[in-house]
Amino acid sequence: MGLIDRITDFRYTQRYGPEWGSGGIFGLRYYKGMLYFTLAFEAEAHFIGLDRSRVYRFDQVGVKPGPRSGGDTYNAVETVDDKIYFGGWVHAPAVYSGKTNRRGKILFHNKFSHLHSYDIYEDHVKVLWTDSVNHETEWAGEVSEIIYDPVGDGLFVGRADGHRNLGIYYMDREEERMNCISSIPGLKGTRYLDQVCFDATRSWIRGVEAIQMIDLVTKKLEVKEINYRESSVDGGSVWWPYPGCATSAYSRIFFFVRGGVIVGDPTGDIEELMFVRLFDFGYTGYSPTRTMAKSIAGGVLVAFNGYTHGVVHPRNDFEEKLKEAFDFIVGPSILLYITPPSIHVASIFGARITGFESIGEKLIVALSNEANLAADDATPIDTGVRELILLDQSRIFASRSKPIYFQLLGRHVGDTVWGGIPLYGYKEPRMIIRSRGERGDIKLTVYSYDLNLPVIKAEVDSYTVKYGEPIDLSTFRDNIVSFKFDYVNPNARIKICLS
Repeated sequence: MGLIDRITDFRYTQRYGPEWGSGGIFGLRYYKGMLYFTLAFEAEAHFIGLDRSRVYRFDQVGVKPGPRSGGDTYNAVETVDDKIYFGGWVHAPAVYSGKTNRRGKILFHNKFSHLHSYDIYEDHVKVLWTDSVNHETEWAGEVSEIIYDPVGDGLFVGRADGHRNLGIYYMDREEERMNCISSIPGLKGTRYLDQVCFDATRSWIRGVEAIQMIDLVTKKLEVKEINYRESSVDGGSVWWPYPGCATSAYSRIFFFVRGGVIVGDPTGDIEELMFVRLFDFGYTGYSPTRTMAKSIAGGVLVAFNGYTHGVVHPRNDFEEKLKEAFDFIVGPSILLYITPPSIHVASIFGARITGFESIGEKLIVALSNEANLAADDATPIDTGVRELILLDQSRIFASRSKPIYFQLLGRHVGDTVWGGIPLYGYKEPRMIIRSRGERGDIKLTVYSYDLNLPVIKAEVDSYTVKYGEPIDLSTFRDNIVSFKFDYVNPNARIKICLS
Protein backbone atom coordinates (compact mmCIF):
# COMPACT_ATOMS: atom_id res chain seq x y z
CA MET A 1 0.00 0.00 0.00
CA GLY A 2 1.44 3.37 -1.05
CA LEU A 3 1.01 6.75 0.62
CA ILE A 4 -1.75 7.79 -1.77
CA ASP A 5 -3.72 4.72 -0.74
CA ARG A 6 -3.50 5.88 2.88
CA ILE A 7 -5.54 9.01 2.11
CA THR A 8 -8.98 8.00 3.36
CA ASP A 9 -10.84 11.14 2.27
CA PHE A 10 -10.34 12.92 -1.05
CA ARG A 11 -13.53 14.98 -0.68
CA TYR A 12 -14.68 17.10 2.27
CA THR A 13 -18.24 18.39 2.19
CA GLN A 14 -19.83 21.13 4.31
CA ARG A 15 -19.28 20.63 8.05
CA TYR A 16 -19.33 22.75 11.18
CA GLY A 17 -16.68 25.47 11.09
CA PRO A 18 -17.90 29.03 11.73
CA GLU A 19 -16.19 31.63 9.55
CA TRP A 20 -16.60 33.68 6.36
CA GLY A 21 -17.65 31.32 3.58
CA SER A 22 -15.21 28.56 2.70
CA GLY A 23 -11.63 27.82 3.72
CA GLY A 24 -9.93 25.03 1.84
CA ILE A 25 -7.13 22.48 2.05
CA PHE A 26 -3.93 24.38 2.83
CA GLY A 27 -0.26 23.72 3.49
CA LEU A 28 0.10 20.60 1.33
CA ARG A 29 3.63 19.31 2.00
CA TYR A 30 5.17 15.86 1.50
CA TYR A 31 8.25 15.36 3.68
CA LYS A 32 10.13 12.25 4.83
CA GLY A 33 7.25 9.95 3.98
CA MET A 34 4.60 12.14 5.63
CA LEU A 35 1.89 14.14 3.86
CA TYR A 36 0.64 17.16 5.81
CA PHE A 37 -2.27 19.51 5.18
CA THR A 38 -4.74 21.58 7.22
CA LEU A 39 -8.45 21.43 6.49
CA ALA A 40 -10.09 24.83 6.97
CA PHE A 41 -12.46 25.92 8.30
CA GLU A 42 -12.80 22.76 10.41
CA ALA A 43 -9.35 23.38 11.94
CA GLU A 44 -7.94 19.91 11.35
CA ALA A 45 -4.23 19.33 10.75
CA HIS A 46 -3.81 16.00 8.94
CA PHE A 47 -0.62 13.91 9.00
CA ILE A 48 -0.68 10.87 6.72
CA GLY A 49 2.20 8.38 6.62
CA LEU A 50 2.76 4.87 5.32
CA ASP A 51 2.41 3.26 8.75
CA ARG A 52 0.28 5.77 10.70
CA SER A 53 -2.01 8.77 10.39
CA ARG A 54 -3.36 11.32 12.82
CA VAL A 55 -5.57 14.41 12.93
CA TYR A 56 -4.75 17.28 15.29
CA ARG A 57 -7.73 19.51 16.14
CA PHE A 58 -5.90 22.44 17.76
CA ASP A 59 -6.92 21.50 21.30
CA GLN A 60 -3.60 22.94 22.55
CA VAL A 61 -4.72 26.45 21.54
CA GLY A 62 -7.07 28.54 23.68
CA VAL A 63 -8.22 28.06 27.23
CA LYS A 64 -11.82 26.95 26.76
CA PRO A 65 -13.33 23.72 25.46
CA GLY A 66 -15.50 23.82 22.37
CA PRO A 67 -15.31 23.38 18.59
CA ARG A 68 -12.38 25.01 16.81
CA SER A 69 -12.55 26.65 13.39
CA GLY A 70 -9.95 28.06 11.01
CA GLY A 71 -6.49 26.51 10.89
CA ASP A 72 -4.61 28.05 7.93
CA THR A 73 -5.71 29.88 4.80
CA TYR A 74 -2.33 30.97 3.35
CA ASN A 75 -0.20 27.79 3.17
CA ALA A 76 2.07 28.57 6.13
CA VAL A 77 4.31 25.50 6.31
CA GLU A 78 8.04 24.70 6.50
CA THR A 79 10.11 21.55 7.04
CA VAL A 80 13.40 21.28 8.94
CA ASP A 81 15.23 18.16 10.16
CA ASP A 82 12.53 15.82 11.50
CA LYS A 83 9.89 18.49 11.97
CA ILE A 84 7.00 19.98 10.03
CA TYR A 85 6.28 23.56 11.14
CA PHE A 86 2.76 24.78 10.45
CA GLY A 87 1.07 28.08 11.25
CA GLY A 88 -2.06 30.10 10.66
CA TRP A 89 -4.93 31.08 12.92
CA VAL A 90 -7.73 29.38 14.81
CA HIS A 91 -10.88 30.28 16.72
CA ALA A 92 -10.44 28.43 20.02
CA PRO A 93 -13.31 28.02 20.50
CA ALA A 94 -15.39 29.47 17.66
CA VAL A 95 -18.24 31.81 18.58
CA TYR A 96 -20.96 32.18 15.94
CA SER A 97 -23.38 34.86 17.13
CA GLY A 98 -26.24 34.21 14.72
CA LYS A 99 -27.96 36.04 11.85
CA THR A 100 -29.90 39.27 11.39
CA ASN A 101 -31.57 39.96 8.03
CA ARG A 102 -29.59 37.11 6.47
CA ARG A 103 -26.31 38.64 7.65
CA GLY A 104 -24.22 36.31 9.79
CA LYS A 105 -21.71 37.31 12.49
CA ILE A 106 -18.74 35.62 14.08
CA LEU A 107 -16.95 37.02 17.14
CA PHE A 108 -13.17 37.23 17.27
CA HIS A 109 -12.52 37.25 21.03
CA ASN A 110 -11.06 33.74 20.80
CA LYS A 111 -9.12 34.08 17.55
CA PHE A 112 -5.47 33.07 17.97
CA SER A 113 -2.56 33.21 15.56
CA HIS A 114 -0.43 30.10 16.00
CA LEU A 115 2.80 28.30 15.20
CA HIS A 116 3.14 24.53 15.79
CA SER A 117 5.68 21.81 15.15
CA TYR A 118 5.08 18.16 14.35
CA ASP A 119 7.87 15.67 15.05
CA ILE A 120 7.62 13.03 12.33
CA TYR A 121 9.42 10.24 14.16
CA GLU A 122 7.94 10.88 17.61
CA ASP A 123 4.46 11.51 16.15
CA HIS A 124 4.11 14.50 18.45
CA VAL A 125 2.43 17.90 17.95
CA LYS A 126 3.70 20.85 19.99
CA VAL A 127 2.32 24.38 20.10
CA LEU A 128 5.28 26.79 19.96
CA TRP A 129 3.54 30.16 20.09
CA THR A 130 0.10 31.79 20.04
CA ASP A 131 -1.10 35.40 19.94
CA SER A 132 -4.51 36.99 20.43
CA VAL A 133 -5.82 40.52 20.99
CA ASN A 134 -9.13 39.28 22.51
CA HIS A 135 -11.29 41.70 20.53
CA GLU A 136 -14.79 41.30 19.15
CA THR A 137 -14.01 42.43 15.58
CA GLU A 138 -10.19 42.64 15.37
CA TRP A 139 -7.47 40.01 15.42
CA ALA A 140 -3.72 39.60 15.75
CA GLY A 141 -1.77 39.16 12.52
CA GLU A 142 -2.25 35.66 11.17
CA VAL A 143 0.78 33.51 10.41
CA SER A 144 0.76 33.41 6.61
CA GLU A 145 4.35 32.39 5.82
CA ILE A 146 7.14 30.36 7.49
CA ILE A 147 10.66 30.31 6.00
CA TYR A 148 13.62 28.47 7.48
CA ASP A 149 16.88 30.34 8.12
CA PRO A 150 19.65 27.75 7.51
CA VAL A 151 22.34 30.19 8.68
CA GLY A 152 20.85 31.17 12.05
CA ASP A 153 18.72 28.04 12.51
CA GLY A 154 15.53 30.03 12.98
CA LEU A 155 12.18 30.64 11.35
CA PHE A 156 11.07 33.81 9.57
CA VAL A 157 7.33 34.35 10.00
CA GLY A 158 5.16 36.63 7.83
CA ARG A 159 2.12 38.39 9.34
CA ALA A 160 0.00 40.82 7.32
CA ASP A 161 -3.62 39.71 7.68
CA GLY A 162 -4.91 41.31 10.87
CA HIS A 163 -5.19 44.54 12.81
CA ARG A 164 -2.33 44.38 15.30
CA ASN A 165 1.08 42.73 15.68
CA LEU A 166 1.87 42.79 11.97
CA GLY A 167 5.26 42.54 10.27
CA ILE A 168 8.07 40.02 9.84
CA TYR A 169 8.89 37.98 12.93
CA TYR A 170 11.71 35.60 13.80
CA MET A 171 11.80 32.56 16.07
CA ASP A 172 15.04 30.90 17.17
CA ARG A 173 14.40 27.16 16.95
CA GLU A 174 16.24 26.41 20.18
CA GLU A 175 14.88 29.20 22.36
CA GLU A 176 11.45 29.24 20.70
CA ARG A 177 10.91 32.95 21.30
CA MET A 178 9.17 35.15 18.71
CA ASN A 179 10.59 38.62 17.98
CA CYS A 180 9.53 41.28 15.47
CA ILE A 181 12.34 42.18 13.04
CA SER A 182 10.31 44.35 10.62
CA SER A 183 7.21 46.39 11.41
CA ILE A 184 6.18 46.36 7.74
CA PRO A 185 3.43 43.77 7.15
CA GLY A 186 4.47 40.95 4.83
CA LEU A 187 2.06 38.22 3.73
CA LYS A 188 4.23 35.84 1.68
CA GLY A 189 7.91 35.30 1.08
CA THR A 190 10.69 33.12 -0.30
CA ARG A 191 14.36 32.36 0.18
CA TYR A 192 16.45 33.99 -2.54
CA LEU A 193 20.15 33.14 -2.73
CA ASP A 194 21.39 34.17 0.77
CA GLN A 195 18.44 36.49 1.37
CA VAL A 196 14.88 36.05 2.59
CA CYS A 197 12.34 38.21 0.79
CA PHE A 198 8.81 39.20 1.80
CA ASP A 199 6.26 41.49 0.20
CA ALA A 200 5.63 44.85 1.85
CA THR A 201 1.84 45.22 2.12
CA ARG A 202 1.42 48.33 4.26
CA SER A 203 -2.23 48.67 3.25
CA TRP A 204 -4.66 46.11 1.89
CA ILE A 205 -6.17 48.83 -0.27
CA ARG A 206 -2.84 49.58 -1.99
CA GLY A 207 -1.53 46.01 -2.14
CA VAL A 208 2.14 45.11 -2.53
CA GLU A 209 4.21 48.30 -2.62
CA ALA A 210 7.71 46.94 -2.07
CA ILE A 211 9.89 43.90 -1.44
CA GLN A 212 11.55 43.44 1.96
CA MET A 213 14.96 41.74 1.94
CA ILE A 214 16.72 40.28 4.97
CA ASP A 215 20.34 39.15 4.57
CA LEU A 216 20.81 35.73 6.20
CA VAL A 217 24.41 36.56 7.17
CA THR A 218 24.19 40.17 8.39
CA LYS A 219 20.43 40.13 9.19
CA LYS A 220 20.28 43.60 7.60
CA LEU A 221 16.84 44.65 6.39
CA GLU A 222 16.39 46.52 3.09
CA VAL A 223 13.18 47.61 1.40
CA LYS A 224 12.93 47.90 -2.40
CA GLU A 225 10.00 50.10 -3.44
CA ILE A 226 8.07 49.25 -6.63
CA ASN A 227 6.64 51.69 -9.17
CA TYR A 228 4.39 49.48 -11.26
CA ARG A 229 4.04 51.85 -14.20
CA GLU A 230 7.80 52.35 -14.51
CA SER A 231 8.67 48.70 -14.00
CA SER A 232 5.82 47.23 -16.05
CA VAL A 233 6.76 45.34 -19.20
CA ASP A 234 3.93 47.08 -21.09
CA GLY A 235 4.16 50.53 -19.44
CA GLY A 236 0.76 50.25 -17.75
CA SER A 237 -0.11 50.33 -14.07
CA VAL A 238 -2.17 47.71 -12.25
CA TRP A 239 -5.33 47.83 -10.14
CA TRP A 240 -4.88 46.44 -6.64
CA PRO A 241 -1.72 44.26 -6.73
CA TYR A 242 -3.07 42.16 -3.87
CA PRO A 243 -0.38 39.78 -2.51
CA GLY A 244 -0.50 36.24 -3.84
CA CYS A 245 2.37 33.77 -3.49
CA ALA A 246 6.12 33.66 -4.04
CA THR A 247 9.06 31.45 -4.97
CA SER A 248 12.53 31.80 -6.46
CA ALA A 249 14.25 30.21 -9.49
CA TYR A 250 16.78 31.20 -12.15
CA SER A 251 18.50 33.45 -9.54
CA ARG A 252 15.38 35.63 -9.46
CA ILE A 253 12.36 36.07 -7.24
CA PHE A 254 8.85 35.48 -8.56
CA PHE A 255 6.32 37.41 -6.46
CA PHE A 256 2.84 36.84 -7.82
CA VAL A 257 0.20 39.50 -7.21
CA ARG A 258 -3.26 40.18 -8.57
CA GLY A 259 -2.44 41.30 -12.10
CA GLY A 260 0.85 39.54 -12.70
CA VAL A 261 4.28 38.77 -11.29
CA ILE A 262 7.14 40.86 -9.91
CA VAL A 263 10.29 39.18 -11.20
CA GLY A 264 14.00 39.91 -10.99
CA ASP A 265 16.76 40.52 -8.49
CA PRO A 266 15.67 42.71 -5.55
CA THR A 267 19.30 43.57 -4.76
CA GLY A 268 19.81 44.93 -8.28
CA ASP A 269 23.03 42.96 -8.80
CA ILE A 270 21.62 41.05 -11.80
CA GLU A 271 18.85 43.40 -12.91
CA GLU A 272 16.12 45.55 -11.43
CA LEU A 273 12.70 44.21 -10.53
CA MET A 274 10.14 44.21 -13.34
CA PHE A 275 6.39 43.70 -13.40
CA VAL A 276 5.13 41.22 -15.98
CA ARG A 277 1.38 41.38 -16.50
CA LEU A 278 -0.34 37.98 -16.33
CA PHE A 279 -4.07 37.25 -16.41
CA ASP A 280 -4.98 40.79 -15.40
CA PHE A 281 -8.69 41.23 -16.08
CA GLY A 282 -9.00 44.73 -14.69
CA TYR A 283 -11.51 45.30 -11.92
CA THR A 284 -12.14 41.62 -11.22
CA GLY A 285 -10.92 39.17 -8.60
CA TYR A 286 -9.01 36.79 -10.88
CA SER A 287 -5.70 36.33 -9.06
CA PRO A 288 -2.92 34.06 -7.70
CA THR A 289 -4.09 34.56 -4.09
CA ARG A 290 -4.47 32.10 -1.20
CA THR A 291 -2.63 29.51 -3.24
CA MET A 292 0.94 28.37 -4.01
CA ALA A 293 3.91 28.91 -6.28
CA LYS A 294 6.60 26.20 -6.28
CA SER A 295 9.69 25.26 -8.20
CA ILE A 296 8.87 21.89 -9.77
CA ALA A 297 10.82 20.10 -12.51
CA GLY A 298 13.15 23.10 -12.72
CA GLY A 299 10.41 25.56 -13.64
CA VAL A 300 7.81 27.51 -11.66
CA LEU A 301 4.30 26.13 -11.15
CA VAL A 302 1.70 28.61 -9.90
CA ALA A 303 -2.07 28.78 -9.64
CA PHE A 304 -4.33 31.64 -10.75
CA ASN A 305 -7.81 31.47 -9.24
CA GLY A 306 -11.18 32.41 -10.66
CA TYR A 307 -13.00 32.86 -7.34
CA THR A 308 -10.83 33.33 -4.25
CA HIS A 309 -12.78 36.11 -2.52
CA GLY A 310 -16.47 36.99 -2.65
CA VAL A 311 -18.93 39.40 -1.05
CA VAL A 312 -22.58 38.51 -0.48
CA HIS A 313 -23.70 41.23 1.95
CA PRO A 314 -21.69 44.45 1.45
CA ARG A 315 -21.70 46.96 4.32
CA ASN A 316 -20.61 50.12 2.44
CA ASP A 317 -19.87 51.57 -1.00
CA PHE A 318 -16.35 50.14 -1.06
CA GLU A 319 -17.63 46.61 -0.42
CA GLU A 320 -20.34 47.16 -3.06
CA LYS A 321 -17.53 47.73 -5.58
CA LEU A 322 -15.67 44.69 -4.32
CA LYS A 323 -18.81 42.61 -4.71
CA GLU A 324 -19.12 43.61 -8.35
CA ALA A 325 -15.45 42.83 -8.97
CA PHE A 326 -15.10 39.60 -6.99
CA ASP A 327 -18.41 37.93 -7.84
CA PHE A 328 -17.93 38.29 -11.59
CA ILE A 329 -16.37 35.01 -12.74
CA VAL A 330 -14.00 35.74 -15.62
CA GLY A 331 -12.87 32.18 -16.22
CA PRO A 332 -11.62 28.94 -14.70
CA SER A 333 -8.74 28.55 -12.30
CA ILE A 334 -5.51 27.36 -13.87
CA LEU A 335 -2.14 25.84 -13.11
CA LEU A 336 0.43 27.87 -15.01
CA TYR A 337 3.88 26.41 -15.74
CA ILE A 338 6.68 28.92 -16.32
CA THR A 339 9.92 27.95 -18.07
CA PRO A 340 11.35 31.29 -19.23
CA PRO A 341 10.88 32.70 -21.74
CA SER A 342 7.66 30.74 -22.29
CA ILE A 343 4.57 29.97 -20.20
CA HIS A 344 1.79 27.47 -20.74
CA VAL A 345 -1.55 26.63 -19.14
CA ALA A 346 -0.89 23.20 -17.68
CA SER A 347 -4.32 22.36 -16.29
CA ILE A 348 -7.78 23.85 -15.74
CA PHE A 349 -10.04 23.67 -12.67
CA GLY A 350 -13.11 25.25 -11.09
CA ALA A 351 -13.49 28.01 -8.49
CA ARG A 352 -10.06 27.89 -6.86
CA ILE A 353 -6.86 25.96 -6.27
CA THR A 354 -5.62 26.22 -2.68
CA GLY A 355 -2.42 24.19 -3.05
CA PHE A 356 -0.48 21.41 -4.75
CA GLU A 357 2.41 19.09 -4.01
CA SER A 358 4.66 16.71 -5.92
CA ILE A 359 4.65 13.07 -4.74
CA GLY A 360 6.75 10.86 -7.00
CA GLU A 361 5.15 10.81 -10.44
CA LYS A 362 1.94 12.41 -9.16
CA LEU A 363 0.87 15.97 -8.45
CA ILE A 364 -1.74 16.19 -5.72
CA VAL A 365 -3.94 19.29 -6.10
CA ALA A 366 -6.21 20.84 -3.44
CA LEU A 367 -9.40 22.50 -4.67
CA SER A 368 -12.51 24.28 -3.40
CA ASN A 369 -15.74 25.24 -5.15
CA GLU A 370 -16.46 28.31 -2.97
CA ALA A 371 -14.78 31.58 -2.01
CA ASN A 372 -13.61 33.10 1.23
CA LEU A 373 -16.37 35.65 1.93
CA ALA A 374 -16.63 38.98 3.77
CA ALA A 375 -17.52 40.37 7.19
CA ASP A 376 -21.32 40.04 7.19
CA ASP A 377 -21.20 36.69 5.38
CA ALA A 378 -20.32 34.47 8.36
CA THR A 379 -21.92 31.04 8.41
CA PRO A 380 -21.80 28.27 11.04
CA ILE A 381 -20.43 25.82 8.47
CA ASP A 382 -17.71 25.83 5.86
CA THR A 383 -19.79 26.47 2.75
CA GLY A 384 -17.48 24.77 0.26
CA VAL A 385 -16.74 21.32 -1.07
CA ARG A 386 -13.00 20.79 -0.76
CA GLU A 387 -11.18 17.96 -2.45
CA LEU A 388 -7.86 16.43 -3.40
CA ILE A 389 -7.21 15.11 -6.90
CA LEU A 390 -4.21 13.39 -8.48
CA LEU A 391 -2.57 14.31 -11.80
CA ASP A 392 0.27 12.69 -13.71
CA GLN A 393 3.18 15.12 -13.66
CA SER A 394 4.40 13.98 -17.07
CA ARG A 395 1.08 15.05 -18.61
CA ILE A 396 1.28 18.47 -16.98
CA PHE A 397 4.81 19.46 -17.87
CA ALA A 398 5.05 17.86 -21.31
CA SER A 399 1.61 18.74 -22.63
CA ARG A 400 0.53 21.67 -24.77
CA SER A 401 -1.50 24.54 -23.37
CA LYS A 402 -5.09 23.59 -22.57
CA PRO A 403 -7.95 25.22 -24.50
CA ILE A 404 -9.49 27.95 -22.37
CA TYR A 405 -12.09 30.71 -22.54
CA PHE A 406 -12.43 34.00 -20.64
CA GLN A 407 -15.16 36.64 -20.64
CA LEU A 408 -15.30 40.10 -19.08
CA LEU A 409 -17.08 43.41 -19.59
CA GLY A 410 -15.87 46.71 -20.98
CA ARG A 411 -16.29 48.42 -17.62
CA HIS A 412 -13.82 46.01 -16.01
CA VAL A 413 -10.95 47.39 -18.10
CA GLY A 414 -12.02 50.77 -19.53
CA ASP A 415 -9.03 52.49 -21.10
CA THR A 416 -6.41 50.81 -18.85
CA VAL A 417 -3.83 48.23 -19.89
CA TRP A 418 -5.03 44.70 -19.15
CA GLY A 419 -4.46 41.10 -20.18
CA GLY A 420 -1.15 39.33 -20.02
CA ILE A 421 -2.48 36.25 -21.79
CA PRO A 422 0.12 33.62 -22.81
CA LEU A 423 -0.61 32.39 -26.34
CA TYR A 424 2.15 29.75 -26.52
CA GLY A 425 0.90 26.51 -28.07
CA TYR A 426 -2.44 27.85 -29.28
CA LYS A 427 -3.21 27.58 -32.99
CA GLU A 428 -6.33 29.76 -33.03
CA PRO A 429 -6.23 32.46 -30.34
CA ARG A 430 -8.89 35.10 -30.90
CA MET A 431 -10.85 37.85 -29.20
CA ILE A 432 -14.27 39.27 -29.98
CA ILE A 433 -15.99 42.36 -28.56
CA ARG A 434 -19.77 42.48 -28.69
CA SER A 435 -22.06 45.32 -27.68
CA ARG A 436 -25.74 45.50 -28.51
CA GLY A 437 -26.39 48.24 -31.03
CA GLU A 438 -22.68 49.11 -31.46
CA ARG A 439 -21.22 48.87 -34.95
CA GLY A 440 -18.38 51.37 -34.82
CA ASP A 441 -14.62 51.09 -34.72
CA ILE A 442 -12.44 50.46 -31.67
CA LYS A 443 -8.84 51.55 -31.42
CA LEU A 444 -6.87 48.68 -29.89
CA THR A 445 -3.24 48.63 -28.78
CA VAL A 446 -1.57 45.22 -28.39
CA TYR A 447 1.56 44.77 -26.29
CA SER A 448 3.49 41.55 -27.01
CA TYR A 449 6.28 40.19 -24.83
CA ASP A 450 7.76 37.08 -23.24
CA LEU A 451 8.90 36.27 -19.76
CA ASN A 452 12.53 36.74 -20.74
CA LEU A 453 15.19 36.86 -18.06
CA PRO A 454 16.15 39.67 -17.90
CA VAL A 455 12.71 40.97 -18.82
CA ILE A 456 12.54 42.86 -22.14
CA LYS A 457 9.98 45.62 -22.69
CA ALA A 458 6.98 44.82 -24.89
CA GLU A 459 6.61 45.51 -28.58
CA VAL A 460 3.62 47.69 -29.42
CA ASP A 461 1.16 47.39 -32.31
CA SER A 462 -1.99 49.45 -32.96
CA TYR A 463 -5.13 48.33 -34.77
CA THR A 464 -8.61 49.49 -35.60
CA VAL A 465 -11.14 46.72 -34.93
CA LYS A 466 -14.92 46.50 -35.02
CA TYR A 467 -17.57 45.41 -32.56
CA GLY A 468 -18.82 41.91 -33.34
CA GLU A 469 -15.92 40.90 -35.62
CA PRO A 470 -13.42 38.25 -34.43
CA ILE A 471 -9.89 39.57 -33.82
CA ASP A 472 -7.27 37.07 -34.94
CA LEU A 473 -4.41 36.92 -32.41
CA SER A 474 -2.44 34.17 -34.17
CA THR A 475 0.23 36.71 -35.13
CA PHE A 476 1.15 36.75 -31.43
CA ARG A 477 0.78 33.04 -30.67
CA ASP A 478 4.38 32.72 -29.48
CA ASN A 479 4.03 35.62 -27.06
CA ILE A 480 2.19 36.98 -24.05
CA VAL A 481 -0.21 39.77 -25.01
CA SER A 482 -1.83 42.62 -23.11
CA PHE A 483 -4.30 45.16 -24.47
CA LYS A 484 -5.54 48.72 -24.23
CA PHE A 485 -8.67 50.27 -25.72
CA ASP A 486 -8.87 53.99 -26.42
CA TYR A 487 -12.55 53.54 -25.56
CA VAL A 488 -14.84 50.54 -25.23
CA ASN A 489 -18.53 50.47 -24.33
CA PRO A 490 -18.73 49.71 -20.57
CA ASN A 491 -21.39 47.06 -21.24
CA ALA A 492 -19.52 45.39 -24.08
CA ARG A 493 -18.77 41.69 -23.66
CA ILE A 494 -15.14 40.85 -24.32
CA LYS A 495 -14.46 37.19 -25.06
CA ILE A 496 -11.04 35.57 -25.36
CA CYS A 497 -11.00 32.07 -26.87
CA LEU A 498 -7.76 30.09 -26.89
CA SER A 499 -7.72 26.82 -28.82
